[in-house]
Amino acid sequence: MFAGLPELGISNGEDLKETLTNCTEPLKAIDQFQTENGILLPTLQSALPFLDLHGTPRLEFHQSVFDELRDKLMERVATIAEGKDEERYGKLEELLEKSFPLVKMPSIQPVVMQVLKHLPKVPEKKLKLVMADKELYKVCAVEVKRQIWQDNQALFGDEVSPLLKQYIVEKEAALFSSDLSILHNFFSPSPKARRQGEVVLKLTQMIGKNVKLYDMVLQFLRTLFLRTRNVHYCTLRAELLMSLHDLDISEICSVDPCHKFTWCLDACIREKFVDAKRARELQGFLDGVKKGQEQVLGDLSMILCDPFACNTLVLSTVRNLQELLSQDALPRDSPDLMLLLRMLSLGQGAWDMIDSQVFKEPRLELEVVTRFLPAMLSVVVDDYTFTVEQKLPSEEKTSLTYPTALPDAFNKYLQENRVACEIGLYYTLHIAKQRNKNALQRLLPALVETHNEMAFGDIFLHLLTGHLTLLSDEFGTEEFCSAVFDGFLLASFSSKENVHRHTLRLLLHLHHKVLPSCLETLLKTLEPPKQSSDQVKELYTQLTEKLEAQKKSPAQPDEAPSLDLGLHPVTVPTTASTPTTPL
Repeated sequence: MFAGLPELGISNGEDLKETLTNCTEPLKAIDQFQTENGILLPTLQSALPFLDLHGTPRLEFHQSVFDELRDKLMERVATIAEGKDEERYGKLEELLEKSFPLVKMPSIQPVVMQVLKHLPKVPEKKLKLVMADKELYKVCAVEVKRQIWQDNQALFGDEVSPLLKQYIVEKEAALFSSDLSILHNFFSPSPKARRQGEVVLKLTQMIGKNVKLYDMVLQFLRTLFLRTRNVHYCTLRAELLMSLHDLDISEICSVDPCHKFTWCLDACIREKFVDAKRARELQGFLDGVKKGQEQVLGDLSMILCDPFACNTLVLSTVRNLQELLSQDALPRDSPDLMLLLRMLSLGQGAWDMIDSQVFKEPRLELEVVTRFLPAMLSVVVDDYTFTVEQKLPSEEKTSLTYPTALPDAFNKYLQENRVACEIGLYYTLHIAKQRNKNALQRLLPALVETHNEMAFGDIFLHLLTGHLTLLSDEFGTEEFCSAVFDGFLLASFSSKENVHRHTLRLLLHLHHKVLPSCLETLLKTLEPPKQSSDQVKELYTQLTEKLEAQKKSPAQPDEAPSLDLGLHPVTVPTTASTPTTPL
C-alpha cells in the first residue's frame, strides 16, 4: 500500500518495524519517528497537545491536513496547465517524476492522475507502465487513454466495439418498438436529439480532438458496414461527425472532406425536405469532387446511405413528383428531381463502392426516369380518375371499376432497380398516409417481389405498420385483411422472422379492429414454431393474453377513444389539374 515511499526518502511501516525491533526504548523511538516524519512546522509541535486534550486522534488530524494539501495540489496542477507559462509542461513533468513512484498509493494516485491528464504528451515510458497495469489503465483519465489508444489500434478497438454493438441493438430495438404510430416512429427524433444518445456522446468524448482516433473509428465503421451490410453504421458515421461539429472541434471537422456536405444534409434531415437552395449546395459538393480525390465518394456514399438521409431524399422525391404532376411537367425536366435521384443512387451504391474500392458515382439508369416514374404517375392518374368518376351525378357515371393490375414497367423496376424500389415503397407509405384503401390494395401484392426483398426490410415494415394504424377501421373487412396479410405480410413470414415479428406487432395494436374470422385464422398461422426466437414467442404470448382478456371483459362502447391516432382526413380545395390523392 505504501510502495514507492522509500524511493522518495520517506520512511514507511517497514522502517518503523525495523526501528522498534532494534531499539531499547520503544516510546522514545516512536516519539522520534513521529517528529522526523510528521509535519515539519516548528509552531505546530506545541499545538498538538491541545488536540490530545480534545481527544482528537493524530491520525484524524494528519489525514485532514493531507486531504486539504492534496486538493490544493490538484488545483495547482490544473492552474499551471491552463496558464501561459512556457515552462508549464516542464514543471508538470518534473512533478510527475517525483510523484509517479507513489501511483499505486490510493491517497496519492489522484494527484498522479491529475498530472498525467494535463500533460499533452505523457512520456512514453510512463504510458507503457499505465497501459501494462489494468488497475491504473482503468482509473486514468480519457485524455491519457487517447495517447495510449492512438498507437494501439487493437486496444482502442476493444474499447469501441461494445459501444458499436450497443448502438446497433438500440437502433434495432427502436424498429421493433411496441408503439405503432405515424407521428412517433423511427424517423421522428431530430438529428440533434439523436446525437445526445449515450453511444455518440461516449465516442465523441473518447475521440476528443484526436484526428488519428477519429480515422480509426471511421475505419471500424466502414469495416463493419462491409461485413454486415447494416446501414445503421452509416447513421453513426454521420452522427459522429455532426456531434464533433456541435462541439466546434475544428481540428477534425476541417480535415474531414465530408463535413460541409454532411452539415448541409443534416439541415435537410431536420426539415425532412431538400429545398432548392440546399439542393444547389449539395450538388456543388458532389460536382466539386476533383480528380485524384474520388475516394471521398466512398464516405459521401456512406453518409447518403444513412436511413435518415435516404428517408429525407425519398420524401423530397415524392413531394417533387407531386409538384411536377400539378404542373403537367415531365420528371426528366426537373433538375432538382434528377439531383435527388443522383444522391439516392450514390447512397444505395455505398456498399458496392466501398467493397470494390472503385470510387466512381454509379450511373442512374435513365429508364427509371423515362419509364418507371411515368408508370408510377399513371397509377396516381388512375386513382384520380376513379375518384372524380365517383363524384359525378349518377347519369354521367360510366361503369368504371377500380383497376387492380399495375403497369408492367412499375413492377419491372420495383424488382430490378434499387432507387426505383425505394421510391415505390415510399409511394406505398404515402398512399397509406392518405388512407387510400383502394390504391393500397392495388400496390401491396406488387411488394412481394422487390429488389433485394427491400419491402421485407425492418425499416419499411416499421413504417408500414405505423401507417396502417390510420386505416384501422378497414381491417374489419375481409378484402382489406386479405390484401395486407395474405397478399403481402404472410407471403414471407415463415422464412423471415422479422416479418413474423412485425406482423405480430401490428396485430397487438389492431387486434380489436380485425375481422374475427380473419383473426382466428391469423392466430393459427402465426403460432411460432419451436425454433422461433424468444422475441417472437413473447409477442405471440402477449397477443393471446390480450385476446383472452378481451373475451373476459365486456365490449367497449362505441364512444370509447380508439387506439388509432385520431387524425381525420382534411378536405383540401382542389383544382381540375390537381389530383385529390397527391403523390
